[in-house]
Amino acid sequence: MPGMIEQSGRPASPGLTEGPVFKLRSLKSATRRARSPKAETALFTAAVRTASDDLKKIAGTADVHAAAILEFQIAMLEDEALSEPVLAAIAEGATAEAAWSQTIGAEIAGYEAAADDYFRARAADLTDIADRVLAALGGEEERTPPAGAILIGPDITPSRFLATNWDSGGGIATEAGSPSSHVAMLARARGVAMVVGLGPIDTAGHARAAIDGGAGTVILSPDAKTVTRLTAQKAEAAKTASAEAGARQNPARTACGTAIEVTINISGPDDLDGLDPAFTDGVGLVRTEFLFKDARAMEDEARQLAAYRKIVGWAKGAPVTIRTVDAGGDKPIPGYTGSGETDPFLGLRGLRLSLTRPDLFRLQLRALARAGAGGPVRIMLPMVTSPHEILAARVHLDAVLAELAAARIDHGTPEFGMMVEVPAAAFTLEDFAVDFASIGSNDLVQYMTASARGSADVAGLGDPGHRAVQIAIRAAVRGAEKGGFPISICGDAAGDPDYLPMLLGAGLRSISVAVSALGRAKLAIGGLDIGAAAP
Repeated sequence: MPGMIEQSGRPASPGLTEGPVFKLRSLKSATRRARSPKAETALFTAAVRTASDDLKKIAGTADVHAAAILEFQIAMLEDEALSEPVLAAIAEGATAEAAWSQTIGAEIAGYEAAADDYFRARAADLTDIADRVLAALGGEEERTPPAGAILIGPDITPSRFLATNWDSGGGIATEAGSPSSHVAMLARARGVAMVVGLGPIDTAGHARAAIDGGAGTVILSPDAKTVTRLTAQKAEAAKTASAEAGARQNPARTACGTAIEVTINISGPDDLDGLDPAFTDGVGLVRTEFLFKDARAMEDEARQLAAYRKIVGWAKGAPVTIRTVDAGGDKPIPGYTGSGETDPFLGLRGLRLSLTRPDLFRLQLRALARAGAGGPVRIMLPMVTSPHEILAARVHLDAVLAELAAARIDHGTPEFGMMVEVPAAAFTLEDFAVDFASIGSNDLVQYMTASARGSADVAGLGDPGHRAVQIAIRAAVRGAEKGGFPISICGDAAGDPDYLPMLLGAGLRSISVAVSALGRAKLAIGGLDIGAAAP
């Protein structure tokens, strides 16, 4: 039996865990003689249907964000642009397996060759549907890992993650993969330890493994001393989690007695399940783009209204800030966002895109205004660069409000605000005619440091603590003061204890964080003296 082996990779999701090794297998197309094109077409069609049905079953029990990932895969499976070359190859005499493997393999290779780490990470979504169709063609059933298992393999697909029961613990270690992948995002949301980019992992002879997701290490056949150390670290982490759980329930106040407003970022109503609204000061960001799998879904006003009403009802009178669709860049919506831009992060995205589609923009504004009849709704516009964009957007809102009033449809009059993500807006914020603003730290850092947030190669440059970023944040706070409207901050930096002293020292008194960071942020705030944090 081999001895203990430790390998280092890239942290994808924090956590400490130890358990039995479960090897993830890679599916390959079967080698066999082709039947008639008609028979092969029938096999392929049935396999696609089976894969699609399986994904729909998993999506039906998933939360809104996970379901959106799977709906994207289902849409790709049903896309004729993907099936046509497969059917053409079958017509020329290829087996269904060979035709599918060749077609989907070329698509995967295209994503893996992308310059941006985000798009490389999307290759796992294509691998997911590739494996499911091949499994259906081969009549193979998915193996179930034992409770608390450490899943090890080249990579892991979103549907495999969602089909795994993590209630008894467990973790993930992959040879490839990215911290930006959909599975990494899901793992962080579920609290599943995950390490990626480990390179070749030889599990032969190793029955158990341990993972330190925060450190990015995996240990095969951990010895008793290592298990004891990890157990102690896990106990300390549980102690910290208990303190955070306690802080989560109370209003946020600094050590010097200053009240700080703490709201939450969500992607849809499902993110609120099990959360007491008394623990927050409201909802600071609703990312509505995750509610839509394609442009057709954006045309459904009733569906939008139902989602917004559910969130407003949950908030019980606290303000709910809902961002209009922030599509484009790393968040494409089929049929709505374009393709072929040399740099989609600097192209037609956010409000810029909404203003080119006034029909869909007004429909969303209408649903938001109607939801405002049940509580205070604030509409927030993403990717704003110039004051005239706000004026153009307000024309659409005024028209929608007039239509609702004329039709005697119940509605509210939402406050109208903006995200501060573009440096040009951060340094001239007083020029914008808005009711409120919120600093989007993720994009502001990306644009200030010229480092793509999805690229691992320049990840070290995208530092929210960079002096230039701090200057931009202070400028935005001063601009809001001059403009006479409140300002907050959302994005990852807002929930990071390392950056909170700088943010509060800059004058911010309102932050919006991920639900999972609520207790951590409040606990950190309680230990800060704003006077000491100020420059």
